Amino acid sequence: MEDTSSYPPIDPTNFDIIIVGTGLPESILAAAASAAGKTVLHLDPNPFYGSHFASVPLHEFTSFLQSQSSHHSPPPSATPGGGDHTTADLASRPMYSEVEISSHFAEPLELSRKFNLDLAGPRVLFCADTAVDLILKSGASQYMEFKSVDASFLCGGEGNLLSVPDSRSAIFKDANLGLAEKNRLGRFFKLVEGHLKAAESGDGESGDSSRRIPEEDLESPFVEFLNKMRLPPKTKSIILYAIAMVDYDQDKLEVCKDVLKTRDGINRLALYHSSVGRFPNAPGALLYPIYGQGELPQAFCRRAAVKGCVYVLRMPVNALLMDKDTGSYKGVELASEFLQGTLKDFGPQGVGKKVARGICITNSSLKPDASTFLVVYPPKSLYPEQATSIRVLQIGSSLAVCPSGMFVLYLSALCNDAIEGKKSLHAAVNAMFSVPITGTPESSSSGESENAEVKPTLLWSALYIQEMATSSFGSITSTPMPDANLNYSDLLDTTKELFHRMFPDEEFFPEAAFSEPDDGRLDQSPNSDLVDAGGHNQSPAEESLDSQQQLD
Repeated sequence: MEDTSSYPPIDPTNFDIIIVGTGLPESILAAAASAAGKTVLHLDPNPFYGSHFASVPLHEFTSFLQSQSSHHSPPPSATPGGGDHTTADLASRPMYSEVEISSHFAEPLELSRKFNLDLAGPRVLFCADTAVDLILKSGASQYMEFKSVDASFLCGGEGNLLSVPDSRSAIFKDANLGLAEKNRLGRFFKLVEGHLKAAESGDGESGDSSRRIPEEDLESPFVEFLNKMRLPPKTKSIILYAIAMVDYDQDKLEVCKDVLKTRDGINRLALYHSSVGRFPNAPGALLYPIYGQGELPQAFCRRAAVKGCVYVLRMPVNALLMDKDTGSYKGVELASEFLQGTLKDFGPQGVGKKVARGICITNSSLKPDASTFLVVYPPKSLYPEQATSIRVLQIGSSLAVCPSGMFVLYLSALCNDAIEGKKSLHAAVNAMFSVPITGTPESSSSGESENAEVKPTLLWSALYIQEMATSSFGSITSTPMPDANLNYSDLLDTTKELFHRMFPDEEFFPEAAFSEPDDGRLDQSPNSDLVDAGGHNQSPAEESLDSQQQLD
């Protein structure tokens, strides 16, 4: 039981909005509301920022995952309160299940604090996507550094990794593509570029309308349009699963759960193409933040604090305060005090799918000549029943997420249930690594011959299933959970919608909201008030966030 006397008093006790949890959606909402001049209280029961979007040391990752997979709360109930309110106790549900942690060697555990492991990996940012635009517009970029992902690969039919070309020039340099494949793929990209330019300039200008893809083709399945362009199977797989990032098998449209239309496929190609070379120091299409994805929510927390948002860590919410007459929510009960704030009705949300996630630590790279890269295993590439793509992101020590000489690999796949998800993860792990059986290199499950390519040895792994349902209680709905996407676009759209439903008359991050000078240290800003529940001034970021970003 917490000693309630150890919690500092919070002043003021009335706020326009109270946000619980410092995950990325909550942190963006806090920054946006603060930029709009709202008074914001931002709470988190954890001792770190980021919630389910955090990057934490290995030992904290293990304990957090296990605590979030085994906790069961009783159903919520209302009890009499003081004055004009009643209190509604909160209930929680496990977010993770089927947690499977394997430690084959002691080195990762001995160096636990040198890891920054993403709870919701794999994640990257496309250089030209809306998340990067928001990071730059909001000023959160002042507290982050990024590096370019070196390359992307697709697992071919024979188990080999095929390079994903990111430009027309890269197509003709790719030794894995034959001359006929290069010509067809080049013509296809030329057609797409012509369509995008014509669409941007508008019909009827300089004959551009004749270069546009017909409307009937845009509404057709993308895979049918690729077949119409006579692209070979290998090239189609690269476009569908490694550039357009499709989850489900598109070859059998009658049973496909999510058919990608040509219009959407073209838009995804455009995002990939416009991302390549957007920033001089990031030549590829994809970015990854130094110190891990947990830097994103911390950066937005910093921006919120500059505008006066009050932060308190290690502060659990005991109950919600409900008006006795109307039943509407008016605040929260913390350890030893009541706080009032406006809570809006977001309405009920649907139940989502599950995503199987995994983290693996190894002592050598999957590709000897690359450190940070993405690998996509398309449907059926590892076993006949594989229903969805499996994405793997390898991160090296140059991004400050692991000790020198080690690599962290994040895995994810959409799934209907834990059995399907775990089967996908185990198939990928066995394809990539030599998995020790007894903890010694001499005994492993790799089954390799003397002439076979030596696989990296698996040192440590964690496999788990994550729920993607958005829970609700009465008129309160949670912010988005980490989804199965590689980037944050859908999550950002949902967060922006939530903001406008709470504050319909306010702009989401006005252009001039963060124009004032900032020294990059919120704990020294006169407008910031960052306190943890131990009573100490607390910066939402560790020393890593004092670095300057590189996307100017």
